[in-house]
Amino acid sequence: MAKKATKGTTKARGKTVVAIPQLDWSGIRPEPVVLVSGTQPFLADRSLRLLRDMLKVEDPDIEISDINADSYAAGELATLASPSLFAEPRLIRVFGVEKCTDAFLLDAQKYLKEPAEDTYLVLRHGGGVRGKALLDAVRRGEGNGIEIVCAEITKDTERYAFAQAEFQRARVKITPGALRTLVTAFADDIGELASACSQLMSDSADEITEDTVNKYYGGRVETNAFRVADAAIAGRPGEALVLLRHSLISGAEPIPLLAAFANKLRTMGRIYGVRGSSGQLASAHGMAPWQVDRARRDLDGWTEAGLAECIRAIADTDAQLKGGGRDPVYALEKMILLVSRKGRSFS
Repeated sequence: MAKKATKGTTKARGKTVVAIPQLDWSGIRPEPVVLVSGTQPFLADRSLRLLRDMLKVEDPDIEISDINADSYAAGELATLASPSLFAEPRLIRVFGVEKCTDAFLLDAQKYLKEPAEDTYLVLRHGGGVRGKALLDAVRRGEGNGIEIVCAEITKDTERYAFAQAEFQRARVKITPGALRTLVTAFADDIGELASACSQLMSDSADEITEDTVNKYYGGRVETNAFRVADAAIAGRPGEALVLLRHSLISGAEPIPLLAAFANKLRTMGRIYGVRGSSGQLASAHGMAPWQVDRARRDLDGWTEAGLAECIRAIADTDAQLKGGGRDPVYALEKMILLVSRKGRSFS
């Protein structure tokens, strides 16, 4: 959900206090200065397209110019912001501010003092410390702008919320199970997840169910890393090994496969032996209630010692996959067999 920063003084113990609205990608709107920050390129690109489309609806003749900040020469910004013969509004998009030249920093900070009329300046900063003084100036309110924050989506709850919002905006119904299946299948790439949502929405007139998702993306779902982990955690070693080999043949990398095991077992470890409702535990651990319910089901037959043993094995396997071992596939298979036995050694 879009959020607005608290306004107040500009300094607090040496740190810049944000005095402008900070919004998510969907909250972008025309303002004299728009800072698009964060390391998530897909969301940033989508937000920029949304702003462009908004402005084109307002005035199809808007003049759009792009600047690459890493090759910027002094005076470019002032030239592009100068009024044209027919006084069309202008959209100036500056890319790669995190790699900008000194000349751009000087010109941009000067521009903030007196933004041009009928001009929208967009600053795309992909992260890092370069250009921090300029970002701080924007956040203090110079230029009367807004910030669009496009941070990486790393948590399952964030991916789930993103996909859910995609369907809600389009007013397309999807069952919770179908949404979970879809998010799991495309857990590694938010752009691919968005594309899959769009495909389902354009081709499915009725409510989207798990059968619909499996019809379109069955192969992707079946070979997903989490399916390998699910089979092993449930005590089905044969199925887990078959899915592992299928995934590897399909081009999956060993480290993301291992990450799926680490993700699920650590979630199980946080939930093990803890009392409380699904909602309470979800709030405490930054998860969705359905994830808590799933972890509780996965814990059937597990012991604390078994969980600890498997988590240690995952750490050891990780070291082997990153150069400490000769055969990464064998290391994965050995770890999967241990997880399938719920951390118990052969007796």
